[in-house]
Amino acid sequence: MTICITATGLHIPKDKITNEELVASFNAYVDNYNAQHAAAIEAGEKMALQHSAVEFIEKASGIKSRYVIDKKGILDPQIMTPVVPARKLGEELSVMAEMGADALQKALDAAGLTGADLDGVICASSNFQRCFPAIAIEIQHAVGMQGGFAYDMNVACSAATFGIAQAVGNIKAGLAKRVAVVNVEITSAHLNWRNRDSHFIFGDIAAATIIESLDTPKGYEILDSKLYTEFSTNIKNEFGFMNRSEYLAADCPLYPDFEAPATDKLFLQEGRKVFREVCPKVSEIITEHLAKNNFDSSQVKKMWLHQANINMIDLILRTVCGKEADKAIAPVVIAEYGNTSSASPIIAFHESQEGVASGDLCVICSFGAGYSIGSVLVKKV
Repeated sequence: MTICITATGLHIPKDKITNEELVASFNAYVDNYNAQHAAAIEAGEKMALQHSAVEFIEKASGIKSRYVIDKKGILDPQIMTPVVPARKLGEELSVMAEMGADALQKALDAAGLTGADLDGVICASSNFQRCFPAIAIEIQHAVGMQGGFAYDMNVACSAATFGIAQAVGNIKAGLAKRVAVVNVEITSAHLNWRNRDSHFIFGDIAAATIIESLDTPKGYEILDSKLYTEFSTNIKNEFGFMNRSEYLAADCPLYPDFEAPATDKLFLQEGRKVFREVCPKVSEIITEHLAKNNFDSSQVKKMWLHQANINMIDLILRTVCGKEADKAIAPVVIAEYGNTSSASPIIAFHESQEGVASGDLCVICSFGAGYSIGSVLVKKV
Protein backbone atom coordinates (compact mmCIF):
# COMPACT_ATOMS: atom_id res chain seq x y z
CA MET A 1 0.00 0.00 0.00
CA THR A 2 1.33 3.40 -1.04
CA ILE A 3 -0.38 6.58 0.13
CA CYS A 4 -0.15 9.44 -2.35
CA ILE A 5 -1.30 12.98 -3.01
CA THR A 6 -2.91 12.59 -6.41
CA ALA A 7 -4.56 15.95 -7.09
CA THR A 8 -5.25 19.44 -5.77
CA GLY A 9 -7.81 22.13 -6.56
CA LEU A 10 -8.33 25.80 -5.76
CA HIS A 11 -11.31 28.09 -5.37
CA ILE A 12 -10.19 31.68 -5.93
CA PRO A 13 -12.69 34.45 -5.05
CA LYS A 14 -13.53 36.85 -7.87
CA ASP A 15 -12.65 40.04 -5.94
CA LYS A 16 -9.02 41.15 -5.81
CA ILE A 17 -7.57 44.04 -3.80
CA THR A 18 -4.26 45.65 -4.70
CA ASN A 19 -2.02 47.31 -2.14
CA GLU A 20 -2.77 50.67 -3.73
CA GLU A 21 -6.52 50.20 -3.20
CA LEU A 22 -6.04 48.94 0.33
CA VAL A 23 -3.77 51.80 1.35
CA ALA A 24 -6.16 54.41 -0.07
CA SER A 25 -9.03 52.93 1.96
CA PHE A 26 -6.99 52.58 5.16
CA ASN A 27 -5.61 56.11 4.95
CA ALA A 28 -9.11 57.51 4.41
CA TYR A 29 -10.19 55.72 7.60
CA VAL A 30 -7.16 57.16 9.44
CA ASP A 31 -7.96 60.69 8.29
CA ASN A 32 -11.60 60.31 9.36
CA TYR A 33 -10.58 58.94 12.76
CA ASN A 34 -8.01 61.64 13.44
CA ALA A 35 -10.45 64.37 12.44
CA GLN A 36 -13.24 62.91 14.58
CA HIS A 37 -10.98 62.65 17.64
CA ALA A 38 -8.88 65.77 17.03
CA ALA A 39 -9.63 67.31 20.45
CA ALA A 40 -8.80 64.11 22.35
CA ILE A 41 -5.62 63.67 20.33
CA GLU A 42 -4.61 67.28 21.03
CA ALA A 43 -5.23 66.71 24.75
CA GLY A 44 -3.13 63.55 24.75
CA GLU A 45 -6.10 61.34 25.57
CA LYS A 46 -5.89 59.42 22.31
CA MET A 47 -3.07 58.56 19.95
CA ALA A 48 -3.29 59.78 16.37
CA LEU A 49 -3.39 56.93 13.86
CA GLN A 50 -0.66 56.69 11.23
CA HIS A 51 -1.02 56.21 7.49
CA SER A 52 -0.09 52.96 5.80
CA ALA A 53 1.96 52.82 2.58
CA VAL A 54 2.43 50.47 -0.35
CA GLU A 55 6.20 50.49 0.16
CA PHE A 56 5.80 49.57 3.85
CA ILE A 57 3.52 46.62 3.02
CA GLU A 58 5.73 45.17 0.30
CA LYS A 59 8.92 45.51 2.33
CA ALA A 60 7.35 44.01 5.45
CA SER A 61 5.58 41.10 3.78
CA GLY A 62 6.21 40.71 0.06
CA ILE A 63 2.45 40.99 -0.53
CA LYS A 64 1.16 42.97 -3.51
CA SER A 65 -2.48 41.84 -3.66
CA ARG A 66 -5.01 39.44 -2.18
CA TYR A 67 -8.34 37.82 -3.17
CA VAL A 68 -11.39 38.37 -0.95
CA ILE A 69 -15.02 37.34 -0.82
CA ASP A 70 -16.24 40.94 -0.72
CA LYS A 71 -14.10 43.85 -1.86
CA LYS A 72 -16.68 46.62 -1.53
CA GLY A 73 -17.26 46.28 2.22
CA ILE A 74 -13.56 45.96 3.02
CA LEU A 75 -12.61 49.08 1.07
CA ASP A 76 -15.43 51.21 2.50
CA PRO A 77 -13.74 53.30 5.27
CA GLN A 78 -17.01 53.25 7.21
CA ILE A 79 -17.32 49.44 7.15
CA MET A 80 -13.92 47.78 6.59
CA THR A 81 -15.14 44.20 6.74
CA PRO A 82 -16.56 41.84 4.11
CA VAL A 83 -20.33 42.14 3.86
CA VAL A 84 -22.00 38.79 3.16
CA PRO A 85 -25.77 38.20 3.07
CA ALA A 86 -26.92 35.59 5.57
CA ARG A 87 -27.73 32.16 4.19
CA LYS A 88 -30.27 29.74 5.61
CA LEU A 89 -28.63 26.48 6.62
CA GLY A 90 -30.14 23.54 4.79
CA GLU A 91 -31.56 25.65 1.98
CA GLU A 92 -28.32 27.23 0.74
CA LEU A 93 -24.70 26.21 1.04
CA SER A 94 -22.81 28.16 3.66
CA VAL A 95 -20.07 30.41 2.28
CA MET A 96 -17.32 28.12 3.60
CA ALA A 97 -18.95 25.00 2.21
CA GLU A 98 -19.53 26.64 -1.16
CA MET A 99 -15.87 27.59 -1.46
CA GLY A 100 -14.66 24.25 -0.17
CA ALA A 101 -16.95 22.20 -2.39
CA ASP A 102 -15.77 24.12 -5.47
CA ALA A 103 -12.10 23.54 -4.63
CA LEU A 104 -12.78 19.88 -3.90
CA GLN A 105 -14.73 19.37 -7.12
CA LYS A 106 -11.80 20.79 -9.07
CA ALA A 107 -9.42 18.41 -7.29
CA LEU A 108 -11.76 15.48 -7.99
CA ASP A 109 -11.94 16.44 -11.66
CA ALA A 110 -8.14 16.61 -11.82
CA ALA A 111 -7.90 13.15 -10.26
CA GLY A 112 -10.60 11.67 -12.52
CA LEU A 113 -12.84 10.98 -9.54
CA THR A 114 -16.31 11.87 -8.29
CA GLY A 115 -17.56 12.65 -4.81
CA ALA A 116 -18.88 9.09 -4.58
CA ASP A 117 -15.28 7.83 -4.73
CA LEU A 118 -14.37 9.54 -1.45
CA ASP A 119 -14.42 7.81 1.93
CA GLY A 120 -13.65 10.87 4.02
CA VAL A 121 -13.49 14.68 4.02
CA ILE A 122 -11.47 16.68 6.52
CA CYS A 123 -12.07 20.41 6.55
CA ALA A 124 -8.92 21.80 8.14
CA SER A 125 -9.01 25.58 8.55
CA SER A 126 -8.05 28.39 10.89
CA ASN A 127 -11.63 29.65 11.47
CA PHE A 128 -15.10 28.20 11.10
CA GLN A 129 -18.26 30.19 10.50
CA ARG A 130 -20.24 27.94 12.82
CA CYS A 131 -19.66 25.28 15.45
CA PHE A 132 -21.88 22.56 13.99
CA PRO A 133 -22.96 20.77 11.90
CA ALA A 134 -19.40 20.41 10.60
CA ILE A 135 -18.53 22.33 7.44
CA ALA A 136 -16.87 19.12 6.24
CA ILE A 137 -20.19 17.26 6.39
CA GLU A 138 -21.84 20.01 4.36
CA ILE A 139 -19.02 19.76 1.78
CA GLN A 140 -19.42 15.97 1.78
CA HIS A 141 -23.08 16.40 0.94
CA ALA A 142 -22.41 19.08 -1.71
CA VAL A 143 -20.01 16.93 -3.75
CA GLY A 144 -22.20 13.83 -3.63
CA MET A 145 -20.15 11.71 -1.28
CA GLN A 146 -22.27 8.83 0.05
CA GLY A 147 -21.43 7.35 3.43
CA GLY A 148 -17.98 7.57 4.94
CA PHE A 149 -17.09 10.33 7.36
CA ALA A 150 -16.35 14.04 7.47
CA TYR A 151 -15.08 16.28 10.26
CA ASP A 152 -13.61 19.72 10.93
CA MET A 153 -10.28 20.46 12.57
CA ASN A 154 -8.42 23.64 13.45
CA VAL A 155 -4.66 24.05 13.80
CA ALA A 156 -4.59 27.62 12.47
CA CYS A 157 -2.07 28.12 9.65
CA SER A 158 -0.76 24.56 10.12
CA ALA A 159 -4.12 22.93 9.43
CA ALA A 160 -3.18 21.65 5.95
CA THR A 161 -0.20 19.56 7.02
CA PHE A 162 -1.94 18.38 10.17
CA GLY A 163 -4.95 17.48 7.99
CA ILE A 164 -2.76 15.50 5.59
CA ALA A 165 -1.25 13.62 8.54
CA GLN A 166 -4.76 12.83 9.83
CA ALA A 167 -5.83 11.62 6.38
CA VAL A 168 -2.82 9.30 6.22
CA GLY A 169 -3.60 8.06 9.73
CA ASN A 170 -7.24 7.40 8.81
CA ILE A 171 -6.12 5.40 5.77
CA LYS A 172 -3.52 3.40 7.72
CA ALA A 173 -6.13 2.68 10.39
CA GLY A 174 -8.40 1.14 7.75
CA LEU A 175 -11.07 3.83 8.04
CA ALA A 176 -10.73 4.93 4.42
CA LYS A 177 -8.87 4.42 1.18
CA ARG A 178 -9.38 7.92 -0.22
CA VAL A 179 -9.66 11.13 1.83
CA ALA A 180 -9.93 14.78 0.80
CA VAL A 181 -8.39 17.52 2.93
CA VAL A 182 -10.08 20.87 2.32
CA ASN A 183 -8.63 24.16 3.59
CA VAL A 184 -11.20 26.96 3.44
CA GLU A 185 -9.91 30.33 4.57
CA ILE A 186 -12.13 33.40 4.83
CA THR A 187 -9.41 35.34 6.61
CA SER A 188 -10.89 38.68 5.56
CA ALA A 189 -13.63 38.17 8.14
CA HIS A 190 -11.25 37.60 11.07
CA LEU A 191 -8.83 40.38 10.15
CA ASN A 192 -8.99 43.82 11.77
CA TRP A 193 -8.70 45.99 8.66
CA ARG A 194 -8.21 49.05 10.91
CA ASN A 195 -4.92 47.76 12.33
CA ARG A 196 -1.95 49.24 10.45
CA ASP A 197 0.40 46.43 11.42
CA SER A 198 -1.77 43.65 10.01
CA HIS A 199 -4.43 45.14 7.71
CA PHE A 200 -2.58 43.92 4.59
CA ILE A 201 -1.69 40.36 5.58
CA PHE A 202 -4.50 38.02 4.63
CA GLY A 203 -6.48 36.85 1.63
CA ASP A 204 -9.39 34.44 1.10
CA ILE A 205 -9.23 31.13 -0.78
CA ALA A 206 -10.06 27.43 -0.57
CA ALA A 207 -7.73 24.55 -1.43
CA ALA A 208 -8.38 20.82 -1.63
CA THR A 209 -6.00 17.87 -1.64
CA ILE A 210 -6.85 14.28 -2.59
CA ILE A 211 -4.98 11.58 -0.65
CA GLU A 212 -5.28 7.97 -1.82
CA SER A 213 -4.07 4.48 -0.98
CA LEU A 214 -2.92 2.98 -4.29
CA ASP A 215 -1.51 -0.31 -5.57
CA THR A 216 0.05 1.60 -8.47
CA PRO A 217 1.44 4.86 -7.05
CA LYS A 218 0.98 8.19 -8.82
CA GLY A 219 1.40 11.85 -7.98
CA TYR A 220 3.45 12.30 -4.80
CA GLU A 221 4.07 9.48 -2.35
CA ILE A 222 3.69 10.63 1.27
CA LEU A 223 6.79 9.37 3.06
CA ASP A 224 6.33 10.73 6.58
CA SER A 225 4.80 13.51 8.67
CA LYS A 226 6.10 15.39 11.70
CA LEU A 227 3.82 17.53 13.86
CA TYR A 228 4.78 19.95 16.62
CA THR A 229 2.89 22.36 18.88
CA GLU A 230 3.92 24.75 21.66
CA PHE A 231 1.69 27.22 23.49
CA SER A 232 2.10 30.88 22.61
CA THR A 233 -0.20 33.92 22.52
CA ASN A 234 1.99 35.81 20.04
CA ILE A 235 -0.53 34.93 17.31
CA LYS A 236 -4.13 34.81 18.41
CA ASN A 237 -7.77 35.19 17.46
CA GLU A 238 -10.04 34.97 20.50
CA PHE A 239 -13.36 35.53 18.76
CA GLY A 240 -15.79 32.78 19.70
CA PHE A 241 -19.17 31.82 21.08
CA MET A 242 -18.17 32.66 24.66
CA ASN A 243 -17.62 36.32 23.86
CA ARG A 244 -21.19 37.38 24.58
CA SER A 245 -21.00 35.79 28.03
CA GLU A 246 -17.72 37.39 29.04
CA TYR A 247 -17.30 40.60 31.02
CA LEU A 248 -14.51 42.50 32.70
CA ALA A 249 -14.40 41.90 36.45
CA ALA A 250 -14.22 45.66 37.03
CA ASP A 251 -17.40 46.18 35.02
CA CYS A 252 -19.55 43.46 36.53
CA PRO A 253 -23.00 44.61 37.62
CA LEU A 254 -25.57 41.93 38.27
CA TYR A 255 -26.84 42.17 34.71
CA PRO A 256 -23.85 43.50 32.76
CA ASP A 257 -24.36 45.61 29.71
CA PHE A 258 -20.65 45.38 28.97
CA GLU A 259 -19.77 44.32 25.46
CA ALA A 260 -16.09 44.10 24.50
CA PRO A 261 -15.21 45.70 21.18
CA ALA A 262 -15.11 43.05 18.48
CA THR A 263 -11.70 44.24 17.31
CA ASP A 264 -10.21 43.14 20.63
CA LYS A 265 -11.03 39.55 19.70
CA LEU A 266 -9.90 39.55 16.08
CA PHE A 267 -6.52 38.53 14.68
CA LEU A 268 -3.57 39.93 16.59
CA GLN A 269 0.10 39.06 16.45
CA GLU A 270 3.45 40.16 17.80
CA GLY A 271 5.14 40.06 14.42
CA ARG A 272 8.74 40.51 15.51
CA LYS A 273 8.45 37.88 18.23
CA VAL A 274 6.83 35.45 15.81
CA PHE A 275 9.61 35.96 13.27
CA ARG A 276 12.33 35.54 15.90
CA GLU A 277 10.81 32.48 17.58
CA VAL A 278 9.10 30.58 14.78
CA CYS A 279 11.66 30.64 11.95
CA PRO A 280 14.44 28.82 13.86
CA LYS A 281 11.98 26.21 15.13
CA VAL A 282 10.55 25.56 11.66
CA SER A 283 14.07 25.08 10.28
CA GLU A 284 14.88 22.75 13.18
CA ILE A 285 11.73 20.67 12.63
CA ILE A 286 12.39 20.26 8.89
CA THR A 287 16.06 19.39 9.46
CA GLU A 288 15.20 16.84 12.16
CA HIS A 289 12.46 15.37 9.98
CA LEU A 290 14.84 14.90 7.05
CA ALA A 291 17.47 13.31 9.29
CA LYS A 292 14.94 10.93 10.85
CA ASN A 293 14.19 9.63 7.36
CA ASN A 294 17.87 9.48 6.36
CA PHE A 295 17.75 12.46 4.01
CA ASP A 296 20.01 15.47 3.72
CA SER A 297 18.80 18.98 2.92
CA SER A 298 20.85 18.88 -0.29
CA GLN A 299 18.39 16.25 -1.58
CA VAL A 300 15.35 18.55 -1.26
CA LYS A 301 14.06 19.65 -4.66
CA LYS A 302 11.17 21.81 -3.42
CA MET A 303 9.98 23.17 -0.10
CA TRP A 304 6.38 24.33 -0.35
CA LEU A 305 6.27 26.52 2.74
CA HIS A 306 3.48 28.41 4.46
CA GLN A 307 3.30 31.80 2.75
CA ALA A 308 3.30 33.89 5.91
CA ASN A 309 5.89 36.45 4.97
CA ILE A 310 8.53 36.68 2.24
CA ASN A 311 11.28 37.26 4.80
CA MET A 312 10.30 34.17 6.81
CA ILE A 313 10.29 32.02 3.67
CA ASP A 314 13.74 33.28 2.71
CA LEU A 315 15.21 32.75 6.19
CA ILE A 316 13.84 29.20 6.52
CA LEU A 317 15.16 28.30 3.06
CA ARG A 318 18.67 29.62 3.84
CA THR A 319 18.74 28.00 7.29
CA VAL A 320 17.68 24.57 6.03
CA CYS A 321 19.41 24.48 2.64
CA GLY A 322 22.32 26.90 3.08
CA LYS A 323 22.95 30.59 2.53
CA GLU A 324 23.47 30.14 -1.21
CA ALA A 325 20.36 28.00 -1.73
CA ASP A 326 18.46 28.53 -4.99
CA LYS A 327 15.32 30.53 -4.20
CA ALA A 328 13.42 28.31 -6.65
CA ILE A 329 13.55 25.57 -4.00
CA ALA A 330 10.98 27.53 -1.94
CA PRO A 331 8.38 28.88 -4.41
CA VAL A 332 6.65 32.14 -3.44
CA VAL A 333 2.98 32.85 -4.17
CA ILE A 334 2.37 35.37 -1.40
CA ALA A 335 2.78 38.38 -3.71
CA GLU A 336 -0.49 37.59 -5.50
CA TYR A 337 -2.51 35.77 -2.84
CA GLY A 338 -1.33 37.27 0.43
CA ASN A 339 -1.19 35.03 3.48
CA THR A 340 -4.01 32.51 3.05
CA SER A 341 -3.37 30.72 6.34
CA SER A 342 -3.69 26.92 6.10
CA ALA A 343 -4.25 26.94 2.33
CA SER A 344 -1.00 28.69 1.47
CA PRO A 345 1.44 25.75 1.18
CA ILE A 346 -1.14 23.91 -0.91
CA ILE A 347 -1.39 26.89 -3.27
CA ALA A 348 2.41 26.85 -3.62
CA PHE A 349 2.30 23.08 -4.22
CA HIS A 350 -0.54 23.41 -6.72
CA GLU A 351 1.12 26.17 -8.75
CA SER A 352 4.85 25.45 -8.49
CA GLN A 353 5.85 21.91 -9.43
CA GLU A 354 8.08 22.86 -12.33
CA GLY A 355 11.36 20.98 -12.45
CA VAL A 356 10.24 18.19 -10.10
CA ALA A 357 11.10 14.80 -11.59
CA SER A 358 10.32 11.21 -10.62
CA GLY A 359 12.15 10.29 -7.41
CA ASP A 360 12.65 13.89 -6.24
CA LEU A 361 12.26 14.59 -2.53
CA CYS A 362 10.07 17.55 -1.50
CA VAL A 363 8.70 19.08 1.70
CA ILE A 364 5.30 20.59 2.45
CA CYS A 365 5.61 22.67 5.62
CA SER A 366 3.24 24.90 7.54
CA PHE A 367 3.59 26.96 10.69
CA GLY A 368 1.49 29.38 12.66
CA ALA A 369 -0.53 30.06 15.78
CA GLY A 370 -0.19 27.66 18.62
CA TYR A 371 2.69 27.72 17.90
CA SER A 372 2.09 24.86 15.46
CA ILE A 373 4.44 23.40 12.85
CA GLY A 374 3.76 20.56 10.40
CA SER A 375 6.20 18.94 7.99
CA VAL A 376 5.23 16.39 5.33
CA LEU A 377 7.89 14.63 3.27
CA VAL A 378 6.78 13.60 -0.21
CA LYS A 379 8.47 11.97 -3.20
CA LYS A 380 7.48 12.48 -6.81
CA VAL A 381 6.36 9.16 -8.27
